[in-house]
Amino acid sequence: MSRLYLTLLCAALCAATLEPLARASEGPVGIAYVEAPEQSSGVCVAGNPDKAFSCAKARCAEGGTLARDCLRIAWCFPAGWSTDVFLQNQDGFHWHEFSCGWDSKEMALRAAQLRCDRGLSPQLLECMTVAVYDPDGKTETPEPAP
Repeated sequence: MSRLYLTLLCAALCAATLEPLARASEGPVGIAYVEAPEQSSGVCVAGNPDKAFSCAKARCAEGGTLARDCLRIAWCFPAGWSTDVFLQNQDGFHWHEFSCGWDSKEMALRAAQLRCDRGLSPQLLECMTVAVYDPDGKTETPEPAP
């Protein structure tokens, strides 16, 4: 009976030890952002840029464009917190700026807020954070600006 108990205990301890090791072997991830101007964009996380950009291009193409039109815009490793900011100048031109690698959500949102500061960029007609991504690439809807 004690031999069976020790075997079960050893198996449980091994399983508890191996699970975190398996996750650790995956390592940190980076985040890739691609954009097909005026059409679509895509974001993905992976352990290397080739995998992340390939995935982001596929997601961009899901938006109704050709994958070849999805251009590599940004890569951060480790991913950190990220933001997608929509900007439009007074002449009507508009674009997105992607910022990644921030240590916290608060830092990412403050950087986006600074980018939209009309005192620093008076040529902007519109500027808003349209997406926030956590370090695992999950999308969060940003709070509306005050």
